[in-house]
Amino acid sequence: MNPHASKKPLYRKVNTKARNVHHDFGGDYRHERNTKNNERSEETRRAMHGKHLRGLDYTPLCRFLLSKVGADWDQVHSEAVARLDRPEPIFWLVALREDEKKDVVRIGDASYYSGLFVDAEGKLRVVNPALGPEHMTPTCPCCTHTFNGIRFAEQSKETSSNPPVGPGAPARSGTAS
Repeated sequence: MNPHASKKPLYRKVNTKARNVHHDFGGDYRHERNTKNNERSEETRRAMHGKHLRGLDYTPLCRFLLSKVGADWDQVHSEAVARLDRPEPIFWLVALREDEKKDVVRIGDASYYSGLFVDAEGKLRVVNPALGPEHMTPTCPCCTHTFNGIRFAEQSKETSSNPPVGPGAPARSGTAS
């Protein structure tokens, strides 16, 4: 018997019936199917339904993985897989190879998380442990941006001597003005 079967899943369903909740539904294919180029193509003989999985939120998985930093990767991975619908979302945050490491991983429009990796000892580690929400700058003023579940907002220029660096930060030139 699976010891993780009684625990809550590491994903949740998003209400797709609510007003103004859009999940990229649309008529992309309907605008293509009767063009002259596609009449000659084999692509028009494919099924009309796609392989998009919409309406799932993996925020609980991200929190779970961040809470397991320092733990044995094999145990963390086996528990996560047992509590997910598919294993791919684990590797959105966790890099198994050196070239896949990222300091920050963006999930969704305004949610950022620390990149994770598996070290040589088989432990789950944070790619850049010094990075925090104070180093982040929102990309737009209208959205609520979070880093590891903590909201970050635009800092005023008077309160910060070092401008924030990270996703959405303006590029800095090498000369002082």
